[in-house]
Amino acid sequence: MFAAIAPSSTIALAVLVFCFVLVLAFEFSNGFHDTANAVATVIYTHSLKPVPAVILSGTLNFLGVVLGGIAVAFTLVELLPPDVLTPPNGNPAIAMLLALFLSSLIWNVATWWMGIPCSSSHAIIGSLMGVAIVNSITASRGLGEGVDWSQVWSVLRALFISPLLGFFLAGLLFRVLNAVIRDRTLFEPTTADRRPAWWVRGLLILTCSGVSFAHGSNDGQKSIGLIMLTIIGIMPAAFSLNPEAGSVSLPALVQAAQQAQPLIQRYGDDEKRIAVSDAQRLAAQLGGVKALSGIPDQERPGLRDAVYHVSAELKTVSESREATAEDKATAKKLHDTLHGAVEYAPIWVRLLSAVCLGLGTMIGYKRIVTTIGERIGNRHLTPAQGASAELVGGALIGTAGFSGLPVSTTHIISSGVAGTMAGSGAGVQSRVVWQIAIAWVATLPATVVLSGGLFWLFSAG
Repeated sequence: MFAAIAPSSTIALAVLVFCFVLVLAFEFSNGFHDTANAVATVIYTHSLKPVPAVILSGTLNFLGVVLGGIAVAFTLVELLPPDVLTPPNGNPAIAMLLALFLSSLIWNVATWWMGIPCSSSHAIIGSLMGVAIVNSITASRGLGEGVDWSQVWSVLRALFISPLLGFFLAGLLFRVLNAVIRDRTLFEPTTADRRPAWWVRGLLILTCSGVSFAHGSNDGQKSIGLIMLTIIGIMPAAFSLNPEAGSVSLPALVQAAQQAQPLIQRYGDDEKRIAVSDAQRLAAQLGGVKALSGIPDQERPGLRDAVYHVSAELKTVSESREATAEDKATAKKLHDTLHGAVEYAPIWVRLLSAVCLGLGTMIGYKRIVTTIGERIGNRHLTPAQGASAELVGGALIGTAGFSGLPVSTTHIISSGVAGTMAGSGAGVQSRVVWQIAIAWVATLPATVVLSGGLFWLFSAG
């Protein structure tokens, strides 16, 4: 459908701008979908009223995105094969962007409308997998070669293990608090007339702030990577290569391209011929300029394409069973060096993502808050339960944000609340928990099929 669109045509630019709007809408939905988990505890324990709670959470989400780095952003981008990120025919990656944003946004809004806590991380990762799988099939490549399964499994392990840790650790922390704290009002549902003690409110506000910041530092990064893919398609000359990778890094990039060639030739997969040729081109073109700004505008998208192909093969080398430990370590080092030229995000992109996430937090939060506060357990959330779930959740999400692994804020907090309900003996509402579990299990296959189908439709000639 979009395969015949000329790269610089008005139609291509219009569709890319539409993609830009879609990714901002996804980040906005991420705010009111996922961050509602952070404010549920302070609202349902009457530690804060809804308006100041969502303003606080939105502000901390904003700061989390701005200060949290970009490790998660490009962990997700690497799930896509290089020929999808930068199509070899020179066309912008319109089909990929539309498939990603439409499928993840549709799933996010649908589950929010039903009041089911569901993971935006699952949705975007499933969408990425769907595109990668269909691309492998249409390019006649094996799924083992066209999809970076090691990266997929690494991400999926984090998504699977983190809710289980949330359930058991929050339940355990609640039991510890129950054993050592004598103030029993901490373990009873509150009302507007009977609020928790000041120090309990302070703890809950602090944990809400921590989870919100951690959410921004993790989930906010996902959209940073997707925004970068979109603006690179809109303005390839300006954003294909990192303008901050100046003359100091150019010799390292040239050396990395030269050293990569024998490693790829020896251990690469079926794409090694293309990657070796691209490594030669990188060394030749980058060796002739003093700074990346000296590369002609029309050549920059091609160099970005070359970096992705060489990096993908270096990653294959670093995971090859035939490669020596020394060669694997060298390949990983060269991979990281090359990615400095393409993995970056200007400050305005971070700010834009932060604003969308923060505004989304302040709007549309009520459906998910009601589920977390009232419908998971057989009784309303208590201050001790809220604090336990948020303390564990903030620690898990914050750690993942700086390690580069995307995790689900939704499932960590909701499973933490369920763990405290089980630990208190109150029990959980099985119907609601099953809804959340089914959504957890169904999100990946649903978004894989949806994004894969859309990608096949949009990329057909």
